Amino acid sequence: QVHLVESGGGLVQAGGSLRLSCAASGRPFRMYAMGWFRQAPGKAREFVAATGNSGGSTSYADSVKGRLTISRDNAKNTVYLQMNSLKPDDTAVYTCAAKELSYYSNEVYYTEQNYDYWGQGTQVTVSS
Repeated sequence: QVHLVESGGGLVQAGGSLRLSCAASGRPFRMYAMGWFRQAPGKAREFVAATGNSGGSTSYADSVKGRLTISRDNAKNTVYLQMNSLKPDDTAVYTCAAKELSYYSNEVYYTEQNYDYWGQGTQVTVSS
């Protein structure tokens, strides 16, 4: 089992940057593929980015490609989401998720149903 805690959200002007962090505790971090999702008011939760267990593979939603970057530091048990060139449409609660692996794999996962554990989320608000 793993416990996930996000941080780094806040209020930023359009065009600005934020870096979200998701700290994990519990089972060895390398045994999890990680993802970021977001949910805007009145909308369903959507996939943002994902990475495999070593960070060697990544994938992004089309709406964030070139602006958001997922990375992980397995020594620090942390996954990051660097957010640049933010837009008002990026306003949402951002949540990290972990998929438990039975073996090391750089496969990435896109759907909520793939993930086993979720953080509590952190609010990101982008003003115009």
